[in-house]
Amino acid sequence: MGIIGLERFKQDRDAMQFAISGLEQSQSPERQLTVTLVKAMVDNYDRIITCAEEGKPFIASSYANAPELFVALDLPWYTIAQMPYVPTSELYILEEIDEAERAGLGTDMCTLIRLGINNVEAERVPLPTVFIGLLSLCDATNMLHQAIAHNKHWRNIPVFCTDAPYLETDRSIAFHADELRRMVAFLEDHTGHTFAVDRLREVIEESNKQYQLWAEYNGLRRAVPCPHSAAKGAQAWSVAQNYMVGDSRGTEWFRQLVDLTERRVSEGKGSVPNERIRLYWFDIRAVWFPELTEWLKEEWGVCIVMDMTGYTPYTLIDTTSEESMFRGLAKRNICDVPMVRQVRGTTDNIINDLIRVVKDYKIDCVVWPAHMGHKDGAASIGIMREVCRDLGVPFLALGLDLFDKRYTTIDELKDRFSQFFTAMGLS
Repeated sequence: MGIIGLERFKQDRDAMQFAISGLEQSQSPERQLTVTLVKAMVDNYDRIITCAEEGKPFIASSYANAPELFVALDLPWYTIAQMPYVPTSELYILEEIDEAERAGLGTDMCTLIRLGINNVEAERVPLPTVFIGLLSLCDATNMLHQAIAHNKHWRNIPVFCTDAPYLETDRSIAFHADELRRMVAFLEDHTGHTFAVDRLREVIEESNKQYQLWAEYNGLRRAVPCPHSAAKGAQAWSVAQNYMVGDSRGTEWFRQLVDLTERRVSEGKGSVPNERIRLYWFDIRAVWFPELTEWLKEEWGVCIVMDMTGYTPYTLIDTTSEESMFRGLAKRNICDVPMVRQVRGTTDNIINDLIRVVKDYKIDCVVWPAHMGHKDGAASIGIMREVCRDLGVPFLALGLDLFDKRYTTIDELKDRFSQFFTAMGLS
């Protein structure tokens, strides 16, 4: 009998490796950045596969969880919530959504969580040494933890879940810093890897460079026309938070991104020819997005200038002491990471982010996708609409599934957008 979860992991790894050979044929510098990211993803898969085959420790994580600490401990990890976003997943995501429904997972639960639970139950992900969860950002995330605790293969996997306080205060950050310390002690106990402050400092200093360059890149995206669509921002998040965390390769990736974007801005090159509508997609990206965004670009001259994943502002971390580093990681983990930032606490972050992005990026309209699983955001739709009204910017709440394009079809979305743009005089 093979090792649980490795067959699918190897298939995805091989598919990404095959895709690299095609991507490398392109002369586009943006495409070459994609090649670098996909190679880092393949490296991550290789490390997990090797660890599983050789009995070495590795981590499965739900989301966020200060990955700089994983790097400092030299522990490979994969994020269960990232699996549906791996490019190869698009081929079978609808089939797996149906499979999850047949398994009894309620269709009112966030599809991302349903897919995560179903991947565990269907043995598509390898058994880790430990599982690290996060008691935020939503109730559905906690369902993933419960499913793992009851799965026949995972029930004996040690679990640690960091707790994220509701408010953003010094006391909250100090509390979560202690949670991260406890997480490190837990990982040392169960993996045999040893934490070293100097190694953490190296990782965070490299990570800080990435976030500085990311902020510089986001500044360049204010240009009219916008040099890139929001897709590149989603890649930036994958680099800094998932596949090249505190890694000099990631820093070079961001440096090249800034350089090529400066050239595009100086030459007046936009992502969308004849850009007419600058749109803020106030959520994470849909896996089926290209089908809609190409139509928006061709039919209406829409550039999705910013989304939640690409924008989230990150605070640089003070590396002068162990205390300052853990507090900085706590702040980044619960106050900066997308979705956790907007969902965990009060609506102040939603309001402030809307105001800042609309003003800084000359946004013409704001779209709240209203993903069926983001019920927390649904409670804030009235607030978002009122903020946009005060800003004089049209606001559209859609109602869709970021993973299942059948929930609201592409044709239905096209019709909604067409009516909205026409009614708001954006055409």
